[in-house]
Amino acid sequence: MKTLVKGDTAPAFTLPDQNGDDVSLSQFKGKKVLVYFYPKAMTPGCTVQAQGLRDSKAALDDKNVVVLGISPDAVKRLPKFIDKENLNFTLLSDEDHAVADAFGVWGPKKFMGKEYDGIHRLTFLIDEQGVVEHVFNKFKTKEHHDVVLDYLNS
Repeated sequence: MKTLVKGDTAPAFTLPDQNGDDVSLSQFKGKKVLVYFYPKAMTPGCTVQAQGLRDSKAALDDKNVVVLGISPDAVKRLPKFIDKENLNFTLLSDEDHAVADAFGVWGPKKFMGKEYDGIHRLTFLIDEQGVVEHVFNKFKTKEHHDVVLDYLNS
């Protein structure tokens, strides 16, 4: 697992959103894009993380930041998550985890003594030119949005 670092060019990608429409990173040239990877919709940690970003939308908009949440969930699961939590940003389905692989966030994990491959919870701030400006890799899910906003405000 080779994770992208500050200064790397973000891999171009196109994934289906919660409505099944294709969304490409290139659509957001001229804006900062917060690409956050989360393991599974409607689980406790992922829900808290998404709620924080939802509640920070105005502050993120002020900084010209678009939020894209990416998980290996099927497209059909995403609208349920958006509706249940009143999410106000785009969720993308990466079922074959190709984009997660490209960003270096798919790899071995341990949970309750079992090893398996899955998403590592990392967030990338991509600048207006498509370059990784910052990698957020140390945060608690309930503080994720604060860590992002603290960086953007510094």
